[in-house]
Amino acid sequence: QVQLVESGGGLVQPGGSLRLSCAASGIIFSINAMGWYRQAPGKQRELVAHITSGGGTNYADSVKGRFTISRDNAKNTMYLQMNSLKPEDTAVYYCNLVPSTRRYWGQGTQVTVSS
Repeated sequence: QVQLVESGGGLVQPGGSLRLSCAASGIIFSINAMGWYRQAPGKQRELVAHITSGGGTNYADSVKGRFTISRDNAKNTMYLQMNSLKPEDTAVYYCNLVPSTRRYWGQGTQVTVSS
């Protein structure tokens, strides 16, 4: 059974930082392209960062230069370092394969950027 469990969210002031983690089980993590997605209230879920099995990365324009995606295949874990956070980054953040697989969506982790 595949499980993707997100953690690390919280409340942070504008300009602050957070590091999200995604722990994977039940899949051969190292061979899969993975991504961080987010869904803000009233908006569709969007892919914000993507990392290939080989470590290549790609980012949405809205987070480029502020967010860094990485993975540790030995720990079956993916990370998202978020710096210079803005109120518009407020959302529930999810991890999934790229392209996403519906049955793999977890609960996500809430990130709130507010003063």
